[in-house]
Amino acid sequence: MLYRFRVILDAEEDVFRDIEIMADNTLEDLHNVILQSFGFDGNEMASFYISDDDWNQGEEISQFDMEEGESSIRLMNETTLDDVVNEEQTKLIYVYDFLSMWTFLVELAEIAEPDPQMDYPNLMFVHGQLPTAAPEKEFQAEDDDFGGEDFDVDDYDDLSFDENWN
Repeated sequence: MLYRFRVILDAEEDVFRDIEIMADNTLEDLHNVILQSFGFDGNEMASFYISDDDWNQGEEISQFDMEEGESSIRLMNETTLDDVVNEEQTKLIYVYDFLSMWTFLVELAEIAEPDPQMDYPNLMFVHGQLPTAAPEKEFQAEDDDFGGEDFDVDDYDDLSFDENWN
């Protein structure tokens, strides 16, 4: 089967690419097509994250295994698209360059029969130009991160040694 994805830069301006790729290709194949279609050089690390319908970040599927010892992390080159995306699970988040945090929303738009006359992956449509720098992200901590206690950084020096010791 053929998957048709819309890959949207998470930014104020509309910047997206529509990509066709075979369902049995790997996430590494999709990663490479995204890099090429947006004009990245591919010198930075990246990961996909399985997402729910509200674009909440779930399980990571990494480009490289950075864990030491035995780990159960999934890798892009070992994970096929049809292992993580289907009619019910249509959304992924793709992050390229963890210092700049280029973040893309990847959504399965259609499952179709491949055209035997076409070569895949295929860049179907391009809209918008990639900005020169990644859009800034605003991260907000959840309320009550300090166990419900009022925490004042200026009062830190007034604590006893035992209260400062971890």
